[in-house]
Amino acid sequence: MPGNVIRNILDQVKVMIDAKADKAEVMAVVFKGGMLLIGFALLRGLFMFMTRQTIIVMSRHIEFDQKNEIYNQYQRLNTGFFKSNFTGDLMNRISEDVSRVRMYTGPSIMYFSNMIAITTLCIIEMWRVNHLLTVYVLIPLPFLALSIYYVNRIIFKKSGKIQAQLSNLTTTAQESYSGIRVIKSFVQEKNMMRFFNETSEAYRQSSINLSVTEAVYFPSMNFFIGLSMLSTILIGGYFAINGRISTGNIAEFVIYINLLMFPISSIGMVASMTQRAGASQKRIDEFLETEPLITNPEKPIKQILKGDVVFNNITFTYPHTGITALKNFSLEIKPGQKVAIIGKTGSGKSTLAHILLRMYDPTRGEILMDGTDSRKFDVQDLRRQIAYTPQEAYLFSDTIFNNIKFGKDDATDEEVKNAARMADLDQDIQAMSHGYETVVGERGVMLSGGQKQRMVLARAIIKNSPLLILDECLSAVDTKTEKNILDNLKDFLEDKTTFVITHRIFTSWTFDQIIVLDNGAIAEQGTHQELMALNGRYAKLYIHQTS
Repeated sequence: MPGNVIRNILDQVKVMIDAKADKAEVMAVVFKGGMLLIGFALLRGLFMFMTRQTIIVMSRHIEFDQKNEIYNQYQRLNTGFFKSNFTGDLMNRISEDVSRVRMYTGPSIMYFSNMIAITTLCIIEMWRVNHLLTVYVLIPLPFLALSIYYVNRIIFKKSGKIQAQLSNLTTTAQESYSGIRVIKSFVQEKNMMRFFNETSEAYRQSSINLSVTEAVYFPSMNFFIGLSMLSTILIGGYFAINGRISTGNIAEFVIYINLLMFPISSIGMVASMTQRAGASQKRIDEFLETEPLITNPEKPIKQILKGDVVFNNITFTYPHTGITALKNFSLEIKPGQKVAIIGKTGSGKSTLAHILLRMYDPTRGEILMDGTDSRKFDVQDLRRQIAYTPQEAYLFSDTIFNNIKFGKDDATDEEVKNAARMADLDQDIQAMSHGYETVVGERGVMLSGGQKQRMVLARAIIKNSPLLILDECLSAVDTKTEKNILDNLKDFLEDKTTFVITHRIFTSWTFDQIIVLDNGAIAEQGTHQELMALNGRYAKLYIHQTS
């Protein structure tokens, strides 16, 4: 220990000075002791380097695994979860919360281990010198521990509140970035700025409040360490005068207290990081313990679908709103049939697509696919055999080529271009400066609404699945483009079971069945001729659109 070296040097120097030894001999003793201290410093630096390499690197691996685990959980959870949770909060859990846990598994553990090792060694060495002096020097430390415990309880509560406020702040910012065009078009920049300032101010006040609480640590540490130092000088000096210890022992105790300063000072930092990590880990655990509602059965079925679909008395209620979107819905579709689902907004059209894809399971009833309940199939294998164009044309911030190829990983260049031609998009792409390598921007911001819809349609076409769901896929294109696309798809869809969800009637297609939905129930059902003869809702809509 460095304290032993310094004690021996001082004691030897004192003896040599009292004996009026040669200065060269005194300097030799000091030089030898100095070299030992340098050796101890180098050795301590080496062990500190190895400790950081071991613990900090380990914490990075833990962070990597935890982020992957959270991201994998995001992939497992069903659609309803994302409707009831904010994107900003989910992003905050995978970034800020994981970072705070890493601070615990890395620096916090390293500082705590360092504290235990140095404190134990110092106290043992101090005890060997003088029991009573050691007790006097260590008396302030239990009071320090009590103050830390009290402050930690306050920090834990405040950390959880701050993390929740940070999630709200992130959500507000994310929504503002995503909806910036809407904000600008309605000239709501000042209102949004005011709202963001209010959220940010609440977070700032809570953070400052927490910082004020944490600020108690270091002054209290310096106070109690100062008391220990004062005890060493006063009581140690008294013992030295009475011959119970040497003057070198006083210097030794001072060194030990100085060695204890950083470990004991780090108690506050370690406690703060531990409390914050505890609050963050609690939020992460709450999320990881959420079980997806859509899961595979014990023995999932994998088979190639032919396209036979039967909706058997389906009723579905959205769990997060309590709205019943489908009521006693029954429908039978043969392989290769074309079915149009028509109805006003909120009638349950898109809900049929979500249930068919097993984004949700029906509250009552069953869907039979090739005679087997859809819940018995492997979820990913089932979705792999259904091509879907969602109502919202979502594109990734990537090239046009990669956005289309997203529907089929191993698609060739010709397959991508053929899918674009069928979606009547190839000419638009060729007119762009970089062609298929054009980056579409976030959510396809560089493209028009019609171009985004056609790109999503091309993504579904390239998948070449036995079942195809087109949910309002042409609502943003003009009449001429719509006719070109429908003409291009006629041969392609010849052997595919196709669901066309629309509020607009496709006059150039002949459907095997047309379903008119109203409030989740079938209001009318039949072919075009049958429904026109019925002279009901469909007939009125057809006359209205074609007149």
